[in-house]
Amino acid sequence: MDLQDQLKNLFPDHIQETPETSNEKAPDIWMQDDPIICKYEKRKGKPITILEGYTGANDDFKALAKEIKKTLSVGGSFKDDKIIIQGDYRDKIMKMLQEKGFNVKRVGG
Repeated sequence: MDLQDQLKNLFPDHIQETPETSNEKAPDIWMQDDPIICKYEKRKGKPITILEGYTGANDDFKALAKEIKKTLSVGGSFKDDKIIIQGDYRDKIMKMLQEKGFNVKRVGG
């Protein structure tokens, strides 16, 4: 008698939940009507791309930041309702966001 059988004998009313495996990515994030601002700056001589203007939940915006950083294989951060990506990746980020259904507006340079 293995451990699973012993547990079933001790707790017959317990329903064992099986972990669901799904191939879906993170849950859909909230889409907005206003465009997300994608701008380019230099800080301490190094180029950065800044995304701002998202009005959804912070968790959705953090998930979006994580996905962008992972897809582009770059560093970045999420501060003060802004996503800061190291490097000038405006075109790639804008294309990625438009494929997801966001309106994106390019600002600067």
